[in-house]
Amino acid sequence: MWRYLSRRLLLIIPTLLCILVVNFVIVQAAPGGPVEQAIARLQGFGGHSMGGASEVTAIGGAGRSSRGLDPALIEEIKHHYGFDKPMHERLWLMLKNYAQLDLGSSFFRGAKVTDLIVQKLPVSLSLGLWATLITYLISIPLGIRKAIKNGSAFDVWSSTAIIVGYAMPAFLFAILLIVVFAGGSYVNWFPVQGLVSDNFDSLSLWGKVGDYLWHLVLPVTALVIGGFATLTILTKNSFLNEISRQYVITARAKGLTERRVLYGHVFRNAMLLVVAGVPSALIEVFFAGSLLIETIFNLDGLGRMSYEAAVSRDYPVVFGTLFLFTLFGLLIKLIGDLCYTLLDPRIDFSARTA
Repeated sequence: MWRYLSRRLLLIIPTLLCILVVNFVIVQAAPGGPVEQAIARLQGFGGHSMGGASEVTAIGGAGRSSRGLDPALIEEIKHHYGFDKPMHERLWLMLKNYAQLDLGSSFFRGAKVTDLIVQKLPVSLSLGLWATLITYLISIPLGIRKAIKNGSAFDVWSSTAIIVGYAMPAFLFAILLIVVFAGGSYVNWFPVQGLVSDNFDSLSLWGKVGDYLWHLVLPVTALVIGGFATLTILTKNSFLNEISRQYVITARAKGLTERRVLYGHVFRNAMLLVVAGVPSALIEVFFAGSLLIETIFNLDGLGRMSYEAAVSRDYPVVFGTLFLFTLFGLLIKLIGDLCYTLLDPRIDFSARTA
């Protein structure tokens, strides 16, 4: 077991390295980088940076002709953004700094990437943890119930709801919820701006808790509706597969009650597949789902920051969040393997070759 964990931890390093190098090459080759944006703004064509115009003005000054720029000014802009060095040298410096957990500073936000991540992390954690918790609290009991009542009327009508949830992505549900419940066309019951109200500091303790949960209702509901279908189907099929096995038939023949058979014998084996889906579910909710949901509900979290950084070519933020997302994803998958052994100690990871 420990040998397997050691191999997995060691494999994280080359995996991170390969992902960073590939994305570095792709992003650097894409047009519209910070240097091009700065030159375009000085020439009067505007730009797409998030709050970076003041920095460019400080670099280049005013009164530049729209027909051309001084080559010395262009070199000064490249030096400011670190593009005066060749690509391989920039890549080496980035990897060297990342090895020291130095993710650099944002081009346009005037802060270190680590500080920005710490600042935005509570929003993404709130969405991800609540959505994952509620999804599992709904999906696992529902999947078990559907397996027990397989073929019944309950199984049929609940499958209809699951098909709808599976077919429609989370962002469509988010838009529907805003239109219906957030003042779009019908009622205005829930806020769609931030995680707390403007008067949050003046509220009582229970008022703060209620205000926080009230702001989470719509975004978390959108994530849960868009994510519970897959887990419910996985749970149902896993339990159906175990219920038909010989050891279940033998347990019933010995006179054990259905509840004892289900939770004493079937549950542990059937939950292995469900546990295997935990890492992918967490990664999807935290990183894939949060990007659209945070943007739609105007929540200032990691997903929205990553999107804005990609649009404005804020490379330190892009690669810093990519580095942390990949690292968290690999560690979560490793935690999923550890959960296997907690549920079934018979699993021996040390027998694996990779």
